[in-house]
Amino acid sequence: MTASYVYPKYPFRLPHGVVPGSGERRVPLVVVGAGPIGLAAAIDAAQRGQEVVLLDDDDTVSVGSRGLCYAKRTIEILDRLGVGDPVVAKGVTWNTGRVFHRDDEVYHFDLLDAPGHQRPGMVNLQQYYLEEFLVDRAAALPQVTLCWKNRVVAAHADAEGATLDVETPSGNYRLRADWLIVADGARSPVRKMLGLDAAGRVFNDRFLIADVAMHADFPAERWFWFDPPFHRGQSVLLHRQADDIWRIDFQLGWNADPEAEKRPERVIPRIRAMLDHQGYRNVDFSLEWVSVYTFQCRRMSHFRHGRVLFAGDAAHQVSPFGARGANSGIQDVDNLIWKLDLVMRGKAPVVLLDSYDVERTAAADENILNSTRSTDFITPKSPTALRYRDATLQLAAHHAFARALVNSGRLSTPTHYWGSALCSPDRDHFDCLLRPGSPLDDAPVERDGEPGWLLRQLADGFTLMLFTDRPESLGAVLAEFAPLGSDAVPVRCLVISEQPGTLDGVVVLHDVQHFAAERYDAQEGTAYLIRPDQHIAARWRKPDISSVRAAVARACGH
Repeated sequence: MTASYVYPKYPFRLPHGVVPGSGERRVPLVVVGAGPIGLAAAIDAAQRGQEVVLLDDDDTVSVGSRGLCYAKRTIEILDRLGVGDPVVAKGVTWNTGRVFHRDDEVYHFDLLDAPGHQRPGMVNLQQYYLEEFLVDRAAALPQVTLCWKNRVVAAHADAEGATLDVETPSGNYRLRADWLIVADGARSPVRKMLGLDAAGRVFNDRFLIADVAMHADFPAERWFWFDPPFHRGQSVLLHRQADDIWRIDFQLGWNADPEAEKRPERVIPRIRAMLDHQGYRNVDFSLEWVSVYTFQCRRMSHFRHGRVLFAGDAAHQVSPFGARGANSGIQDVDNLIWKLDLVMRGKAPVVLLDSYDVERTAAADENILNSTRSTDFITPKSPTALRYRDATLQLAAHHAFARALVNSGRLSTPTHYWGSALCSPDRDHFDCLLRPGSPLDDAPVERDGEPGWLLRQLADGFTLMLFTDRPESLGAVLAEFAPLGSDAVPVRCLVISEQPGTLDGVVVLHDVQHFAAERYDAQEGTAYLIRPDQHIAARWRKPDISSVRAAVARACGH
């Protein structure tokens, strides 16, 4: 318990039909780890009708803010999982970040510089709130069996699945899983039990994290200082969270003693110095949570090992500046679960899961590259590197070109799977970057006169998005595509029109502000095939049913 949050205690539970000591129980899908990634995986699979056993060795949510910044794309995924609204309602939304060098603002940036999006660039929310919302959502799905105080103590994988030995307060049992998703964190006990590891780099620097309760009128922005007068030679990061909790990160240097630096008598003077320097001498504060971390970037060589699939920090780890940890992990789940669902139902070949490995290891490499560059800029490793950094900061205050070189943590952006084998190459010319492999851009729309948003109108399956100025003229085209809805992997048609209208059996969205047509370079008859994870699989100026079916087959690994 903290001054601002009471940690829930969840009841111990065994999987259905399990009696400790009575033999092996077989289940189709097990997820290990009830953090944000494991919970998201279980919810996504359950929403698709899969029965899921979710195991966690604890009985509450994570202690401390931990994962903090959730990017626009992550919130859009959480919308699909049913928790986007409570996260945004409870969290602190922001789009502006400011970078300071000593006492001077070098520049500021806007994460969402274009209108017509439902969600903000970032939402700050302590991880324990996100987990609580996800637990509540999982509890509402009868397909999820969430088993607290179920610790995996041994794991073995083979060609047909995985066997887990589980320790509980009422005795041990053995679980046989056809498929296993491992989301048990950066230290991943299950990964070690399977004899696997993650390789990478540890950076010679340490940072102090402090969750601070205080009433202060700092704006809801990201503030980052290089070499501030109140913490000379180091860097400091400030974020606002829910409940008047402020997250402050202090660079400490590699020689700092982690245990000593966590003591209140060391933490409080640092915070007091920062507040005094910013003119908040009369602001009282208290410590909610303190931790010290070391920058690390590492990943497994492969995220798929037969019928065992790794996601989140269990698969890859990045330094925290840039908000690329939890955001990337939730996007892992978004990529994985629709593919696993199709494979489990026999509607796609097992090889489709190799695309999870290919697409998300590429995403991890992108995150690690950005995180490494951020770390190198924030913590220069030589006098020459320090001179370069300070010169860049001085130039950035006056010249736009230098701002692109300043790196206080490149913030999380969704990965584009442009090189994926699941993408159908363009055969027509388009004058926009939303090409096969790109995540969709949102846009305001109306449906039956009611305002809404494009992404909210997409189903969990494949969608063929058709653009027209005259909905009534699409009758023959839609009749051609109607059989797609009855295919083994069905495709739903969605019409986006410059004019309001209706069509029997087909959703028509009115592009009220022309944002959708503009973003997708739409002409009469333009069509986009959308994957279940809201990434583009193919696009055409004039599609035909055979081309759509071929693109669906390709996107399903055939």
